[in-house]
Amino acid sequence: MTQHQSAVEQRLAELGHSVPEVAAPVASYVPAMQHGDLVFTSGQLPFVDGQLPATGKVGEGEGLVSPDDAASLAELCALNAIAAVKSVIGDLDRVVRVVKVVGFVASDPAFTGQPGVINGASNLLGTAFGDAGVHARSAVGVAVLPLDTPVEVEITVAVSD
Repeated sequence: MTQHQSAVEQRLAELGHSVPEVAAPVASYVPAMQHGDLVFTSGQLPFVDGQLPATGKVGEGEGLVSPDDAASLAELCALNAIAAVKSVIGDLDRVVRVVKVVGFVASDPAFTGQPGVINGASNLLGTAFGDAGVHARSAVGVAVLPLDTPVEVEITVAVSD
């Protein structure tokens, strides 16, 4: 028996992505929670097979995570957020709107390109969900993030019954 692949998953596959298993929480929380027609994800880190591909601060220069690499990590965060949503609603085609994206970037004090980094997440969500992927957003620079990850992303989506 073949499992249903949503249109969202088909679009992600065209980009070379598959929706991963939901990342296990690193503290006392759940990956996503539904309230009414909204699903809120916890902050998602860029885990790949349980590992962070990079750690440290984002910025320009030796020993820092480059903005381009950080944008790729933000894309992974969005993919993990999609997995968290799927773990709650089952079929990603039930998503009718990505309402809000909040991205956190562990930033070198001189770095001010947080919006460009979080574009990695926004662009993936736009491709995955099409018109329903257009969203409001915040991109925030912070001193440090859990496990020294460079990027963390949370999303809120509206779903149909």
